[in-house]
Amino acid sequence: MPRETRRTSPAVNAPSSRTGWLIAALALVAVAIVIRLVYLQVIVASDYSEQAAASRTVSVELSPRRGTIYDRNGKVLASDVQATTIYCNPKEITDVSGTAKALAGVLGGDASLYEGSLSTENTTFAYVKRKVDQDKGEAVQELGLDGIYFLDDMKRVYPYGRVGGQILGLVDVDDNGQTGLELYYDDLLKGTPGKLVLQQGAYGVPIPGGTEVDEPAQDGQDIILSIDIDMQQYLEQRLEQGVEEIGGDDGSAVLYDAGSGDIIAIASTPLLDPSDRNNIEEGATSIKAITSQFEPGSIFKTASFCAMLEAGGITPQTTVECPVYLQADEYTVSDAHERGATTMTAAEVLAQSSNVGTSLLVQQHLGFSALYDKIRTYGLNDATGVDYPGEAEGYLTDVSTWSLIQSYNVTFGQGVSLSPLMITRFYGAVANGGVAYTPHFLTAKPTTGEDVSWDSEQIIQNTAAIEPLTEMLEGVVQNGTGKTAAVDGYVTAGKTGTAEYADDSGSYVKNMYNLDFVGFLPNSTTNLVCFVGVNHVPYERNTCAVFKDIMTEACNRYKIVQK
Repeated sequence: MPRETRRTSPAVNAPSSRTGWLIAALALVAVAIVIRLVYLQVIVASDYSEQAAASRTVSVELSPRRGTIYDRNGKVLASDVQATTIYCNPKEITDVSGTAKALAGVLGGDASLYEGSLSTENTTFAYVKRKVDQDKGEAVQELGLDGIYFLDDMKRVYPYGRVGGQILGLVDVDDNGQTGLELYYDDLLKGTPGKLVLQQGAYGVPIPGGTEVDEPAQDGQDIILSIDIDMQQYLEQRLEQGVEEIGGDDGSAVLYDAGSGDIIAIASTPLLDPSDRNNIEEGATSIKAITSQFEPGSIFKTASFCAMLEAGGITPQTTVECPVYLQADEYTVSDAHERGATTMTAAEVLAQSSNVGTSLLVQQHLGFSALYDKIRTYGLNDATGVDYPGEAEGYLTDVSTWSLIQSYNVTFGQGVSLSPLMITRFYGAVANGGVAYTPHFLTAKPTTGEDVSWDSEQIIQNTAAIEPLTEMLEGVVQNGTGKTAAVDGYVTAGKTGTAEYADDSGSYVKNMYNLDFVGFLPNSTTNLVCFVGVNHVPYERNTCAVFKDIMTEACNRYKIVQK
């Protein structure tokens, strides 16, 4: 019987299966490549484009023109002028020492000042010096130094140097306000920076003609101030001279238009020159007449007498018996000049600046609580709202905490602190029918034409008190402690002040005082009020002569006449 033979069929499907897997794999690779191409060319194309551009460009902030500051007569006090900013590509500089010496020869300073920028690693851009004068920038260009490049820029200049420097203040290298009105009105003045793009080739070498403005800068606004720069110059000179003559450590002066609130001139020593950043004295960067407190002394008595006259408690002829001194707990109150017990009229008390008489008149005819309320009403404890950074507020404890000695002291300006500008504003109200304006510098915004207005308030409600008070202040100059303040040809009203001051331990310094005078010219064609104060001086001196000279200059300049 024949044996059955099994035959195996050929594997016709095997090759076909392997080919399919290969095709599938290739298809997956193709899809991945397509997806990658889509990702690179569509999804992240802009990012890579920006990175590529960034590798061959450098962005530099483009300075706007900072707004010009004018005085009340249109004279330029601060402005921007063309300047040159010098930068370098450290990768191109092979002789750091030689390049630094060449730069120092034109720009000034030691060569080491420039070596740091020239040798900066891992960058193709570093500032060498910003905002140099154009002539110096041109001189550096003529040196033909490898790796040194130049940008057009703006630089802040102050045509009057230190005159008005404290008012104007300082800006930093980026033209941001740091002090004074440059700081206070920085948002108006500074504008908006733009962006300058520098294109670079290999190794960061700038491409000629490859500079373009990506975002244009927007210039700042101009402003007009109340300041008369010529009057400011005279006030500063006379103040400095007065501080030296009187022998004080420092001083302040204010010339204020009580009819508008305009500050015509104001300064404190030492002065500031914003054009000379290398020689700034301590205390020069702010106007202490605005930013510092002091105990005003007897010029504050005018507020006490105004309060009594408003209340109807006294007249200039009201008499008071004045002992040699007043006892208050373990303390005594006495007058600056030795005298015996006497009887004085209220007018004589103010003219002779009697501490004892002032204390008793307030105690007997007004009361200390009522005085406290009037001090607050007169704005002698609050900031004035002047448009200047860092204004000081007053210091006065609540009347409920006053001891008898403090009560007496406050009546004649001790134990209370305020700024010279605050007391000047109060005297301005006396000169202006009881109305006090907010002291200010800004008067106009010519760039936009916006209106600028300032608040005023009636701080002396009973205006019947003003005439007798003014006559009493005239008596201070005619017959009292302020005789040397009289301005020739004019009736002068004002008050002298002699205030003790405390040392670092809180104790009053013996035989040294802060001296001041504040006054105005009633019945004239002006509402100008002038304050002059000199600090830390020996007694038997005063600031009356400085006041007289400043007011005389103002009378001549503004053609003020007696009515």
